[in-house]
Amino acid sequence: MLRVHSIESFGTHEGPGIRFVLFLQGCLFKCLYCHNPDTIPLEWGKLKSPEDILKQVIQVKPYFRGKGWFTVSGGEPLLQAKELLPLFKLLHHEHINIAVDTNGFPWNEDIQNLIPLIDLFLIDVKHINDDRHKKVTGKSNENTLKFIEYLQSQGKHIWIRYVLVPGYTDQPEYIEELGKKLSKYSVIERIEILPYHQLGVHKWKELGRDYGLEGVPSAKMQQAEAAKLLLEKWFDKVVIR
Repeated sequence: MLRVHSIESFGTHEGPGIRFVLFLQGCLFKCLYCHNPDTIPLEWGKLKSPEDILKQVIQVKPYFRGKGWFTVSGGEPLLQAKELLPLFKLLHHEHINIAVDTNGFPWNEDIQNLIPLIDLFLIDVKHINDDRHKKVTGKSNENTLKFIEYLQSQGKHIWIRYVLVPGYTDQPEYIEELGKKLSKYSVIERIEILPYHQLGVHKWKELGRDYGLEGVPSAKMQQAEAAKLLLEKWFDKVVIR
C-alpha cells in the first residue's frame, strides 16, 4: 500500500505533456520554502493500493493521446520505493511513461530496483554549495549528487529543477558552479528554473508552524532571467517555469 497525499489527474508542470501526478507522503528534507509542508510527515496521508491507482490512471488514459502520462512526486516519493515497485510494473505493462520527481537523497536496494522502470527523473537540486544546501534543507547535497552520478552510469534521462530564492539560491557564483558541475553529465537534458513564490505560506500557518522565509520576497522575472543566462553557458535547454 502507498501512503498518498493527493492526486492530480491533469498536471502540466511535472514532466513533458499532460501528466497524471501522484503526490506521496513523507520527506526527509525540511526545505525553508516548501509549498506543501503537509507532505513532510511520513505517517500522514491515505493508503491506496497499486491496483486502485492504476485503475484511476487507466480511466484518464484516453485523454493523454500518447503525450505525457504518469509522474510520482511528493513529498519524496523514493521513500516509498518498495511500495512503488508493484505499481511501476503495472504501469510498465500498460506502456505508460513514468517520471519521478525526487530530491535524490534516499538510497537503498529498493530504489536501485525501481530505477530501470523509470523513463525520466526530475531532480530537485536545492543548492550546489553543501553548507548552503544544509541551511535550506537541513541535509547535505552529497546524496543528490551521487544519485545523479549513478543515473549517468545507467543512461537515464534527467531534468534538473532549481528553485531560485532571493538571498538564498540566487547568488551568481553558485549558479555558475551549479552549471559547471552538472554540465559533465550528458544525461541532463534540461534545466528548469522555478522562481520562488509565497503561495504556500498559508499552509505553514494552518499547521501552526513558523515559516522559515518570512519576509523574503518572491523572485522577480529579471532575477530568473539572469540565472537563465548564466546556466545557458553550460546547457542548451534552460527554461523558467
